[in-house]
Amino acid sequence: MTRPTSCSDSQSQHPLRTTRRTALQAGAIGILGLGMNHLQGLREAQAAEGPAPTGKAKSCIFIFLSGGLAQHESFDMKPNAPENIRGEFRPIATRTPGLQICEHLPMLAQRSEQWALCRSLTHSSNEHSAAHHIMLTGHSDLPTGFSPNNPSRTDHPSIAAIAGRIVPPRNNLPSAAVIPERLVHNSGRVIPGQHAGAMGAVYDPWMVEASSFHNTSYGAFPEFSFDHQDRGKPDPRIFQAPQMQLPEGLGMRQISGRLELLQTLRTQQRQLAGFAETQQFDRLRQGAVSLLTDSRVHSALDVTNADEKSLERYGRNSFGWSLLMARRLVASGVRLVQVNLGNDETWDTHGNAFPHLKNNLFPPTDRAVSALLDDLQASGELDETLIVMAGEFGRTPQITLLKNAYKLPGRDHWGAVQSVWFAGGGIRGGTVVGESDAHGAYPSAQPVKPENFAATIYDALGIPATAVWHDAQERPHAIYHGQPIAGLT
Repeated sequence: MTRPTSCSDSQSQHPLRTTRRTALQAGAIGILGLGMNHLQGLREAQAAEGPAPTGKAKSCIFIFLSGGLAQHESFDMKPNAPENIRGEFRPIATRTPGLQICEHLPMLAQRSEQWALCRSLTHSSNEHSAAHHIMLTGHSDLPTGFSPNNPSRTDHPSIAAIAGRIVPPRNNLPSAAVIPERLVHNSGRVIPGQHAGAMGAVYDPWMVEASSFHNTSYGAFPEFSFDHQDRGKPDPRIFQAPQMQLPEGLGMRQISGRLELLQTLRTQQRQLAGFAETQQFDRLRQGAVSLLTDSRVHSALDVTNADEKSLERYGRNSFGWSLLMARRLVASGVRLVQVNLGNDETWDTHGNAFPHLKNNLFPPTDRAVSALLDDLQASGELDETLIVMAGEFGRTPQITLLKNAYKLPGRDHWGAVQSVWFAGGGIRGGTVVGESDAHGAYPSAQPVKPENFAATIYDALGIPATAVWHDAQERPHAIYHGQPIAGLT
């Protein structure tokens, strides 16, 4: 069994090791804007990192709500709590007896037999960047030298990166993708926890950037765009099928056909001629060409031109388009798609919380997630597609008003408890796991950790509990750091 080798390895090593190391270096060059490891050929060149997966789910859609969804306003309402805790919204019944959720999520309420809740996920951080890293990687601890302002190659690898490296690909496509944008703070700094971290850049998940950065406007543009502080700045963003990234200076619009692309790949082949076996590199090249020219990929990404019925069901906005894209990507063969439902801190409802949730955040979310459930149920794929939805933390029990920044009240950051939503992939619909206390402040029954959350995804995708990944020095790193959440399946 071969593993990635360090840059100091002797050139006299086994030829297959040299080839693989060089192929990984080739991935760093940036063909397609993603590592060469994502392509089928390199997957064939590397040995399996553990026993063959046996999980029920063929794929996973990880819906991430950056900013932190308020549990009191969504899936864990406290109607009997004091007014400054229960808030303005009221609960409604779902199709599951005894289960109530927010009145502004009526479509999901009608589909409760298809989804489950964990109301007791807990961790220790109330800071955005640290909590992003915790939830996106499934590690409650922060790595040595962690910086909230600078993603590092000492960070823990993201759940998406782990899936991308370990879960076998289908249809010659990357095993993992993140859509429709990277999470970037309004200051321009990239949020840590999104990448492969210590595994190395070649294992970074495929970033599909269909949504441009905007530093004051949030939500499901163009229909439901808003500014947390109502500063009145316009939001000119356009959601569009992204261009596949190629080496610098060569965009898709500059490619006249397969021949020109093939020539670019041949140039890199010549650069590696002293190391790569021709047959192996041909497989890599064929995988790259397949990714760029495969009509399934282009169709999956071109969601704004979908049929009218699909657009009506999902919504003509970035939330609807993103979940439609995720649905198409998993149908095409991508194994895990992380959907950032809104740009960085879209769900950070410190103030103006109730009108922004009621008018801008819940309507497109309710519609798009419900459409995703309906699609997968109708096609018979729901049972083999795990869907999870979580933010980096919950919100404080107490409602507060930050007068210097907001006109109306909201809730602050709260890592101590949040509600996490699950569907498909063997999840028992209508199930509620764990409880929070009477004020929605702390777990009162079956507390679960981010490690359990990550393990639930890995287990559904069939990653064995004994699986490890190896770093450049051949050191093994465990993938599981907790058991899957009990009671969901």
